[in-house]
Amino acid sequence: MKQKRKSSGGFRSLLYSQKVAPYVFVAPFVIAFLLFYLYPIISSVIMSFQEVLPGQVRFIGLSNYKNLFRGDFVKAVRNSVIYTVITCAVLVPVPILLAVFLNSKQTVGKNTFRVIFFLPALVSVVVGGFTFRLIFGEMPTALLNSVIGVFGAKPVKWLGGPAPWTTFFALLVLCCWRWTGVNIMYYLSGLQNISEELYDSASIDGAGAWQRFFYITLPLLKPTTTYVLTISIYGGMAMFLESRMLFNGGRYPGGQGLTIVGYLYRLGWEQNRIGLGCAVGLFLLAVTLAVNLVQLRVSGFFERR
Repeated sequence: MKQKRKSSGGFRSLLYSQKVAPYVFVAPFVIAFLLFYLYPIISSVIMSFQEVLPGQVRFIGLSNYKNLFRGDFVKAVRNSVIYTVITCAVLVPVPILLAVFLNSKQTVGKNTFRVIFFLPALVSVVVGGFTFRLIFGEMPTALLNSVIGVFGAKPVKWLGGPAPWTTFFALLVLCCWRWTGVNIMYYLSGLQNISEELYDSASIDGAGAWQRFFYITLPLLKPTTTYVLTISIYGGMAMFLESRMLFNGGRYPGGQGLTIVGYLYRLGWEQNRIGLGCAVGLFLLAVTLAVNLVQLRVSGFFERR
């Protein structure tokens, strides 16, 4: 009995020791990382060299990578790159200007505007995509066609029409509606860390509003901009559900709206070509990682570290 108490007491003292406690707190994250991140990546790398069929797996070497650029893969890469570029060109400067506006002391109803801008981020992507599919419908009675019809314009086939820019316009509007408020919150947190004394000193020296913006606000928001640009690049390259909902469950006419992740989903789950889908996923990982590393290098992130 005494030996049992002694062993339980030793276990309790070991559990509450300062040396073991940090490992106990870190253990859930380490286990989750190994099971849900590292293990799937390693499995994907292995399966990218295999032909995975129900009940059988066959090693085929580099055949999946040789077949990578066939089919609609080039269209998917091109669409993802264009979508990422145009969303980054909008979702970085516009939220900065809106955040400066909302952070100004002269702005009335700042909290109301913050709620209005952030509210779309709380809406499900499925609900938002379905709603925007109705807005960008090709019928003359669709909302957007009804609006342009007031000005005498003919109805436009926005999704999958003869002009590819209409598809990117619909995706851009959906993306900006959903993520502008999130980026505004990031920039607001960065603006609130800038001391008011800097602006007061600049005003005393005769600096105007635009001079204070370009020489104080923008340089001090550089870390926030680096973060926003990084997650925007990742979000643009990994976009899937928005385009799938806009195009009614993955019906991409002529490859319009098809993204890399959409192409991966088509190969892996709809066509049961898991090995080729893994190769596409690893290609996406490599491209996104390379682009973000270049972006961080240009922004001077590594020098600051």
